[in-house]
Amino acid sequence: MSAPERLPFRDPDLPLDKRVDDLLARLTPDERLAMLHQYAPAVPRLGVAAFRTGSEALHGVAWLGEATVFPQAVGLGATWDEELVRRVAEVTSVELRAFHYHRPPAIGTGVNSLQAWAPVLNLLRDPRWGRNEEGYSEDPLHTARLGEAFCRGLQGDDPRFLRAAPVLKHFLAYNNEDDRCVTSSGVRPRVLHEYDLAAFRPVVASGAATGAMAAYNLVNGRPCHVSPLLSTELRRWAEGTGHELFVVSDAEAPSNLVDPEHYFDDHAESHAAALKAGIDSFTDHGEDSGTPIGRLREALERGLIEQADVDRAVRRQLSIRFRLGEFDPDLDPYAGIGPEVIDHPEHRALAARAAAESVVLLKNDGLLPLDGFRTPRVAVIGPLSDALFEDWYSGTMPYQVTVAAGLRERGGEVVCVEGSDRIALRSRSTGETLGGTSFDVVEWGEGVLTLRCAETGRYLGAEHDVVALDKDVIKTWFVYQTFRLEPDHAVDGDTVLLRSVLTGRYAVLGEDGRVETTAETPEAAERWHRELLRDGIGEARAAAAAADVAVVVLGNHPLINGRETEDRTGITLPETQEALLRAVAEERPETALVVMSSYPYAVDWAQDHLPAVVWTSHGGQESGRALAAVLHGDADPSGRLPQTWYRADDTLPDPLDYDIVKAGWTYQYHRAAPLYPFGHGLSYTDFAYDDLRLSTAEVGADGRVEVSVTVTNTGTRSGSEVVQLYVRALNPRYEAPRLRLVDFRKLVLAPGEGRALEFDLPVERLAHWDVATGAFAVDPGAYEIVAARSAEDVRLTAGLTVTGPEPAPRRVVDHRTSAVDFDDYANVTLVDATREAGDAVAPTAPPHPATLLFRAVDLTGAVRVEAEVARDGGGEARLEFRLADRSLAVLDVPTTGNLYQWTTVAADLAEAVSGVHDLWLTLHGDFRLTAFRFTAG
Repeated sequence: MSAPERLPFRDPDLPLDKRVDDLLARLTPDERLAMLHQYAPAVPRLGVAAFRTGSEALHGVAWLGEATVFPQAVGLGATWDEELVRRVAEVTSVELRAFHYHRPPAIGTGVNSLQAWAPVLNLLRDPRWGRNEEGYSEDPLHTARLGEAFCRGLQGDDPRFLRAAPVLKHFLAYNNEDDRCVTSSGVRPRVLHEYDLAAFRPVVASGAATGAMAAYNLVNGRPCHVSPLLSTELRRWAEGTGHELFVVSDAEAPSNLVDPEHYFDDHAESHAAALKAGIDSFTDHGEDSGTPIGRLREALERGLIEQADVDRAVRRQLSIRFRLGEFDPDLDPYAGIGPEVIDHPEHRALAARAAAESVVLLKNDGLLPLDGFRTPRVAVIGPLSDALFEDWYSGTMPYQVTVAAGLRERGGEVVCVEGSDRIALRSRSTGETLGGTSFDVVEWGEGVLTLRCAETGRYLGAEHDVVALDKDVIKTWFVYQTFRLEPDHAVDGDTVLLRSVLTGRYAVLGEDGRVETTAETPEAAERWHRELLRDGIGEARAAAAAADVAVVVLGNHPLINGRETEDRTGITLPETQEALLRAVAEERPETALVVMSSYPYAVDWAQDHLPAVVWTSHGGQESGRALAAVLHGDADPSGRLPQTWYRADDTLPDPLDYDIVKAGWTYQYHRAAPLYPFGHGLSYTDFAYDDLRLSTAEVGADGRVEVSVTVTNTGTRSGSEVVQLYVRALNPRYEAPRLRLVDFRKLVLAPGEGRALEFDLPVERLAHWDVATGAFAVDPGAYEIVAARSAEDVRLTAGLTVTGPEPAPRRVVDHRTSAVDFDDYANVTLVDATREAGDAVAPTAPPHPATLLFRAVDLTGAVRVEAEVARDGGGEARLEFRLADRSLAVLDVPTTGNLYQWTTVAADLAEAVSGVHDLWLTLHGDFRLTAFRFTAG
């Protein structure tokens, strides 16, 4: 036995914390500091191996080579099946173990990490979010339930060792890609606690998660990587689990704190702030640890951090490494996993099941399921009819079963056409065709095209500005394979310019004959004659006319027009796809639309005119087989929508308006009728709901209610149902949700089978965040328990009365009231009070007054008011306190020097005031307000 093995940290009988303490004490200060980077170096003298944080494992092992690819996370969310999601994560972690032991790293050096950067718990507030595919749901309870299931599948069941270490992404309020590193998510306390934190809190508190990743964005003006919420919320929730969370940065985010965010003056200061806020590992500068570690060393030398700050982070890392079995390979129950598990037949079967369960039947007027005798000839049409795509966090599919292939396996006559134009581009200067070939052209929206070689299937690209047929698969961080064909109106209608979407530059002929995208202006570009060799819509019409039924498969490419770093600009299908659909339906009314996409689409026309509409996410390697099973009725369409599908004419809130309450986001607050509601999904059978009962009609705020309901399959075939339990407050004193999901259950019923379901409902699930007390509260009064098939398909309701004392008026006299704890507002932006902690408010557009409303304020005895303000500009600024019928006081706001320099201003009230009132604060001018206080005489 070598010397390192005889050291106490090698003793498996010692408690974990003692082993960690012993190893930490043996590391030199430099060795500890080096461990703060994503690529932690080995310590040979102690027999400690190199360690790397993070492998991507969102819906299968990603980026490491061929592995089982499951449906996207939003597709897993559509299953509403916690056990299935747990099994998917289990398979993912088993394959990750195999990559760890038996495959060289595809990225970086060392070994493939067993720390899994998954699941994503960001809520799908806005369907235009470029990363919509990565989340489970727009609802926090639904997201938390599936997130916990995924974490438990990754962890494994051993009480001591982890199969993989799940890291929750991305903390916090991250739901936009455009300018994501400099945009601030304004999240007031109610939204923070009831919505954004609510998705993370149960998962962390359960002990299922071992870590978290901070988000790129800012929240209330402060970057997430220095947010006090990392400690005051995230880590606090984990205190009862017996383990601390290991918090990692997102890639390059530590550097972003200085540039582009300009939140700190230098990198030593920013890295110190991130470490002290709770970032334990810095994913920055790739494998170049010298730069970020050098910044941290400088911070240590300047006294910005202490050794204890470093040690705290390293201790958390070491704890995870012990739990992953690194120091006990002979005891680790997962150490024997071999490479044969990757793409194992059982994993393929699970991928097929997951893909089938994620399919959602949105509309069906009897066309589905397909009948091989009634409709033996099927035309499969569309850009996704015979193609499967990987998203950025997909693994590499070991094989692909497309929709056309899946339907062909079923037998019968299946004809597949893409419905795309085939063209040649002939140089006006030389007469030569571009690439010496023809291209199949697919438009993905807003004129963004891919041109795929008709002979080889390779995509035309312009990497390094050289136009060439360079990729079989589009899956790189920078997508070089998208173009626009812009008409040259000075010539005939078939003359176009070829323009790179990525660079915006035009194609020209180089001196060596190469085609390069180097022209900055249309005038300098080469002219191309667009020769139409095949009319895609004409071909699709012919195929539809010759078939008994058409299946049109439309949707998105996950790397184009909506992806990480790029939000969607709208929610409608690309115009060319919509035109293709309408042409096919005109020729063949028996048309089913299959939307294969990372996010919702406003398919209003299809809903109004087609007999069947189906949605699936990009479902991985088994997509086609799963869809064929559902379309033919071998599998019941058991998926339900995890987010609202809005109508095309619905004016959605601004993408940066994170206030779901006031903006009207999600099924909870959206006021217009949706195209398809949250939780919607049809079956091939029917279900009856009966006998909704509550164990009591009255209950205290700290009590529980047993809810029972009977669900019966009234159809002639077996089917899956998702019973959704919602609650609503009937006469709330605050703006309550229209409905709020409080529980759900998925079940399979045989024809005629009925089952009584029981739900244990803690009354605390009816709670809202009370801004007056800074805590969750369940108000006394009338509520309604709702059993439903979706947020708009209510089947049964039952009344419930919560007993208890009425809420007291808000205390503001001799009490400091935070400005952000308002009940309502107008023209207000939430900002940071200091770089370390605290929130404040400021006018969104200073020329216009900003208003805050505080309801039911007890002003008895108040004679004076004071306010904490900060201001760095000139001009007039004042703060007014008003009641409904009169002004109480006006406070002049002086210049304080900068936005973080706070001062207190005060004034006597214009008159004595008593009793309970609604209080308005009006901010005139450009300044910040963090708190106010009334004082008694």
